[in-house]
Amino acid sequence: MNIQNLQDWFHKYSNSSLSGRYIHLDHISPILNELSQSSRVEVSEIGFSEDKLPIYLLKLGKGTKKLLFWSQMHGNESTTTKAVVDFLHLLIDPSNDIANTILENCTLYIIPILSPDGAKTYTRLNHNKVDLNRDAQDRTQKESNVLDKLIKDIQPDVAFNLHGQRTIFAVGATKYPATVSFLSPAGDHERTITADRKIAMEIISKMNDTVQQFIPNQVGRYDDSFNINCVGDTLANRGIPTILFEAGHYPDDWDRDKTRSFIFYALLVSSHFIATNVITGQHYKDYFLIPENEKLFYDIIIRNVILDGKNVDIAIQYEEKLIDNHINFLPKVAKIGALQNYIGHKEILGQKRVIQNENVTVEIVPSVKLLKFHLDSELFLIESIKS
Repeated sequence: MNIQNLQDWFHKYSNSSLSGRYIHLDHISPILNELSQSSRVEVSEIGFSEDKLPIYLLKLGKGTKKLLFWSQMHGNESTTTKAVVDFLHLLIDPSNDIANTILENCTLYIIPILSPDGAKTYTRLNHNKVDLNRDAQDRTQKESNVLDKLIKDIQPDVAFNLHGQRTIFAVGATKYPATVSFLSPAGDHERTITADRKIAMEIISKMNDTVQQFIPNQVGRYDDSFNINCVGDTLANRGIPTILFEAGHYPDDWDRDKTRSFIFYALLVSSHFIATNVITGQHYKDYFLIPENEKLFYDIIIRNVILDGKNVDIAIQYEEKLIDNHINFLPKVAKIGALQNYIGHKEILGQKRVIQNENVTVEIVPSVKLLKFHLDSELFLIESIKS
């Protein structure tokens, strides 16, 4: 698979009915109905959420290698769901030789939205305000038990845990945003490099080789601190090779439709690699060449301004709010101080001018929304963004 093939396939199979950040069951139900018409796909309900919404499973392929994918465990992390739908449209095309190879050698089990309640309300938490990714051991929630039962029933050879990450992450101590991040989760506090982790690491290395060709230096490695309550850590503890995906920020791609393409490439490359190879983990060491993420970014930094007689930088972070069925990105002051060790996705040069809110009776302090401000007499506008 070369770069041109991957790009052509993304443009061919990308589902135009899915866009933006707000993705829930109402958006994907027509797509699931369409997919169910294919002889290659078996669509079933495998349980219900705490608010009684259905959780769907799609099964494809007839191979002996079992791959399990789940997306939107956190309802506000929708980029991987869009990429999964694109991937599914490739897989059902009988004229695509790569799809045929994957389905001949693998059986894929895909949950497109694990937390339909969280997706509907665009929140990390489910209907009961529980983070499903901290419920792997206690399994207090219906969604957690649905996933756990599926894992025990199929005993996957590789598990794909699909998430999204905030705009704050850089690839190591660099100026590059972590547009895509991967992780082979640890299965114990010592972060032992087990045989199962090596398999996941080798697959990640293969994906990294491909994705780097599209976004050089913008692939990071997520922190592998161990927490047995997290699903990935629990699966690693059980000896299941597990790969965490984190779909992150690409410059000006607030809808994350550009990032979506990189996740599509990674899903396709990893599935084909598993389908066509006996993966032993022998080539796992390249995984550690991927820099670990660091929290170095703010969405906007206003540099070198005078506030209350002091020379400071002001960091702005967008807060995501669901308003009238759209995600609105509202700029809020996150930090004020000396921020020379941080990077803004956008930077405004203050040049030691005095900063004042448009309404000068309101102070510029952390947590205040900042849409308009003056630098001396010049008016600046920070636009809110709608997805």
